[in-house]
Amino acid sequence: MESDRSSGPTRRDVISGGGAIAIGSVLAGCTGGDERPESTPNETADEPDGTSTATATDEDDGHTVTMAPMGEVAFDSVPESAFVIFPQYADMAVALGHGDAVNAVYVPEMSGTTMNTYYDRLEGVSFEWEGLPDPLADGVDGEFLFELDSDVHFVDPAYMSTQDGWDDADLEEIASSVGPWFGNFYSGTRADPPAGYGDRYEYYDLWELFENVAAVFREGERYRDLAAIHEELVATIRDGLPPEDDRPTAVRVTANTETDEFYTYHLNEPGYWLADTRPLGAIDAFAERNWTDLWGTVGYETMVEADPDVILHLWGTTPTYDMTEIRETLADHPVGGELSAVQNDRVYAAGMRYQGPIMNLFQLEMGAKQLYPEQFGEWPGYEDGEPYPEIPADEQLFDRTELARIVTGDR
Repeated sequence: MESDRSSGPTRRDVISGGGAIAIGSVLAGCTGGDERPESTPNETADEPDGTSTATATDEDDGHTVTMAPMGEVAFDSVPESAFVIFPQYADMAVALGHGDAVNAVYVPEMSGTTMNTYYDRLEGVSFEWEGLPDPLADGVDGEFLFELDSDVHFVDPAYMSTQDGWDDADLEEIASSVGPWFGNFYSGTRADPPAGYGDRYEYYDLWELFENVAAVFREGERYRDLAAIHEELVATIRDGLPPEDDRPTAVRVTANTETDEFYTYHLNEPGYWLADTRPLGAIDAFAERNWTDLWGTVGYETMVEADPDVILHLWGTTPTYDMTEIRETLADHPVGGELSAVQNDRVYAAGMRYQGPIMNLFQLEMGAKQLYPEQFGEWPGYEDGEPYPEIPADEQLFDRTELARIVTGDR
């Protein structure tokens, strides 16, 4: 396991050094691994079905949790330190009352600030991200993981096997000498896992994955309470949706203002990266387009041909993008100004696809109001750098007080 932490420009350098053009190329694919399978199963994942997928076993001196692709994972005790790359696991830890265990996260300022954008509406909930290292800044290496000495690594070993300098022996060394791996990356897009993992891989939706993480922390009751809020929210949305013929067309994009291009994403495909759009049932203006990855690239002319009613700008609630500038750039563009969504002020800030359960609740509510204001109430708008907007209690789609009490344990 040779260290590569000092070679070449860091990922943080890329993200901080060039506005939308630098950021877009990183956030569009978000470290890769998004190749889509040749066929995707029909699913309504992240719409509750009442089934349980977590398999946990209590033992005299600890507990075990079973999840693909790791299989049965043994824990001597509840983890007190947790290595995280993708922030959905940090959000899960916070939701379960173990946010202090997180000792690393991808681009901490972006991830942490975005998480707190939502948490600011939950009394007593926050994520202390300052000082955390970015595990992808220079590439993850074994020395770094030995230094952190984490009780658990919330990372898919199949994903780690695709990273430079890692092989099966390295993965086993960390698992046996430091702490086990526990993650499932390829469920994000239902992509095929790398060679050697196909016969032991299973796919999970966001809340199934969260249930397994809750089992690691032995927080089954807290998970069930949170899942009940999610189930009620999804049921409210499902029951309030207008007939399909009356639903708007929409696209999920990230604008690259330097190249006059848009990174584009589907809305209703399988995978937990779409856990905040699939339950909303909007008409995907790019549904018939196929691209190798979960995301593709289109220009202004293609956008005008599709002419969606609503533009959802992915990463819009992160500090990475200035939505005021994005809207002005679109409106001032000779072609972009022709877009119906631009003319009708329906270009909205959307969240992160690296969403855990708390983020998912807010992003579902946000999307429902942006897409269907007549059914779910007007979206008050998101101001760059500000918390998630204040919404009157009678217009909220889920109870903030109840959610905060579950997260903080104050029930």
